[in-house]
Amino acid sequence: MTLDQATIAALAARLEEAEHKRAPLTKITDEYPHLDWDDAYAIQEAIRASKIKAGVRIAGLKCGLTSQAKMKQMNVTEPVFGFLCDYGAYPDGGEVPFDKFIAPRIEAEVAFVTHTELSGPGCHIAQVLAATEFVMPAVEILDSRYRDFKFDLISVVADNTSAAGFVTGGRARCIEELDLPTLGLVVEKNGRIVELAAAAAVLGHPATSVAMLANNLARRGQVIPAGSFIMTGGITAAIGIERGDAISVRFQDLGSVSLRFV
Repeated sequence: MTLDQATIAALAARLEEAEHKRAPLTKITDEYPHLDWDDAYAIQEAIRASKIKAGVRIAGLKCGLTSQAKMKQMNVTEPVFGFLCDYGAYPDGGEVPFDKFIAPRIEAEVAFVTHTELSGPGCHIAQVLAATEFVMPAVEILDSRYRDFKFDLISVVADNTSAAGFVTGGRARCIEELDLPTLGLVVEKNGRIVELAAAAAVLGHPATSVAMLANNLARRGQVIPAGSFIMTGGITAAIGIERGDAISVRFQDLGSVSLRFV
């Protein structure tokens, strides 16, 4: 770690202000080029603590950068991780206020809900599958607090991995009822197909990202509690959104999720 606690708190406050005021920043590594992963997660944790103090409920956990191709492109060996806030939850089929965001994007994902605690180090996919109560279809809303979505990985971790909102819908299914890696989906934007994909795009199996989340948390002395809601990462590329856009995602065997930005 390269930062003292005062600087961590100041950078966390800066990122929270950017979110609240919808006023994007340049990436923080421009000012602090020697930031490391511990610094980034410490800033994220300071943001989390600030939100909890303000009365925000943590609604779940999230994984990002879960595509093997994307990790190779960005020269990293594991995903990045963040958290979801209660104020970011929107109803399936509902309207999402466009003005709450700077430059929103969406990704289609599979979400897991656990019935037992998961902990690392050494957590693996079999443990995740055994701990899973059910899975369900979801759409994540991303919104970087950095100008023009320009950032490096250290900066995006500090910014809570661009977490902004989420929608769940369709129907929950026990994991034993699905061949999850082959589960396909279709993303439509304003009635036009923009993405086709299968859940194997997420590390071969979305449960793998949950195991990696548990192992990442273990480095900071944390676990995935029983009853956790976990977004496992984008099956599709992130899709840019404008005011008025309607999104519908049809998931094989899981139903559909839709939302409209107004």
